[in-house]
Amino acid sequence: MSFWDHLEEFRWTIIRVIIAVIAFSVVGFIVIPHIFDSVILAARSSDFVTYRFFEKVSEYIPFLPDFSADSFSVEMLNINMTTQFMTYISTSLMFGVLCTIPYILYELWKFISPALYENEAKGVKTVFGFGGFMFIIGCLVGYFVVFPLIFRFLITFELSESIENMISLDSYMNNFYTLILIMGLVFEMPLVFWLLSKLGLIYRSFFRKFRRHAVVGSLLAAALITPSGDPFSLFVVTVPIYMLWEISAFMVKKDPPEEEENLPAVFE
Repeated sequence: MSFWDHLEEFRWTIIRVIIAVIAFSVVGFIVIPHIFDSVILAARSSDFVTYRFFEKVSEYIPFLPDFSADSFSVEMLNINMTTQFMTYISTSLMFGVLCTIPYILYELWKFISPALYENEAKGVKTVFGFGGFMFIIGCLVGYFVVFPLIFRFLITFELSESIENMISLDSYMNNFYTLILIMGLVFEMPLVFWLLSKLGLIYRSFFRKFRRHAVVGSLLAAALITPSGDPFSLFVVTVPIYMLWEISAFMVKKDPPEEEENLPAVFE
């Protein structure tokens, strides 16, 4: 195929993806009003599954934060006339994009696969599937762990008793989208390291050498993601980030034989 033929094929790939996003967004327009309170706004109630889980765990681990406040409930405010409508539109589009991710990865795979050798195609196909799976896992961790813990801490924090905490709809949704997206991207770490390994930039010895640095880096990343700063939230977010580092170590290439011979004994 010529350059223009490839460009035409890429154009049709984009068109098919846009059609799929629009189709799933229409489904989102239908279902979002029925799940908005029970799914998207679920973290504002003490009945949220994460709060209930940690409430049960705290019966056996006394130093955990108190999640037993059944009266925890946050009222949402809307201060702009268009916010509810625009939130309805943006949430439906987000629903459409998330549901279309498997198809988007399939279309990208179908576009680039003709240019790959058979052995390369197998590896890239696996990576596309793994990358999509890890993104979904990251979003779930963001939804069930990171966002509710941060939200509950910030909404219950009091600088003064004379100040009543209330939250606007757009503020809630912005943090909701941002934290879930960040966790989805963070969980792409193994894929990034795999690509760097394929380019010959890093090998497995890199992870052995910088393992202690990775622990500190995971803690710093968790501190940036969780502004609450309490030890429990830091621990909950640090553990999965560091686990991603260890998973990445298994996905990269082993050191070339000549480099393995020159490694210091402590890294062997």
